[in-house]
Amino acid sequence: MRHPVTAPGRTENRHSVLIETIGVTKAYGSFVALDGVSLSIAQNELVSIVGPNGAGKTTLVNVLTGLLKPTAGVVRFKNEDIAGIGPVLLAKRGMARAFQLVHVFPGMTVAETIAVAVVSQMRRSFDFLAAIRSDSGVRARVQEVAAIFRLDGKLDTEARLLSQGEKKLLDIASAFALAPEVILLDEPTSGVSTGDKHGIMRTLVDAARSAGIKAIILVEHDMDLVAEYSSRIVALKGGKVLADLPPDAFFSDPEIAEAVVGKLFGQSKAAH
Repeated sequence: MRHPVTAPGRTENRHSVLIETIGVTKAYGSFVALDGVSLSIAQNELVSIVGPNGAGKTTLVNVLTGLLKPTAGVVRFKNEDIAGIGPVLLAKRGMARAFQLVHVFPGMTVAETIAVAVVSQMRRSFDFLAAIRSDSGVRARVQEVAAIFRLDGKLDTEARLLSQGEKKLLDIASAFALAPEVILLDEPTSGVSTGDKHGIMRTLVDAARSAGIKAIILVEHDMDLVAEYSSRIVALKGGKVLADLPPDAFFSDPEIAEAVVGKLFGQSKAAH
């Protein structure tokens, strides 16, 4: 059974489009990482971006989150140009990407890690350690976010002591703490055991619903997760959009699936 944020399918209502790229190209000298990429993501969609290594997924994610300015083309979020504005300004406008602070500050506790985002979102004191001790609003928000991701029992635990699955949830919780309208998740289950992957995905999709997240962009190599949770799949190859389809149509076309994921697709289906 598929578990997208809402029913699959593309909306035709332009007012519901949150993110769009039009003819986006990103070149590094003679190397073209993205070549005329156009796509749109609307409210209530979970759109997965897939493709083989070197397809342009990372470059597209960095363009969508304002880290890179395209060589040509348009990138809009809520009808505003966001090309190259950077993730901090973009987060203030309502789009967030998982911080991965666990890997940067492994000695911080769960509460402190979430508090960094909470304090930033509330635009309060930059001394988040002082804020978490003395600001009841910050403490309440930290507790609320931790509970959504079932981390409220480990608020005083250092991030480095969490399981790999819990570390992933903490990364995502930090992004959710910014109260975004759109969240981008880049390989949220990488390094997590197969048995834990669906649990993490169910938790974050449920959290998105409860937090009022309007859309999710997912970069994921696990095709079982992509098939289970996506509203649409945008497949890249050689920096171009090869397909933009609902999961049923994507996986029913063996040429597209083979071109995008090769042997991984065959192995995934053979295992089931």
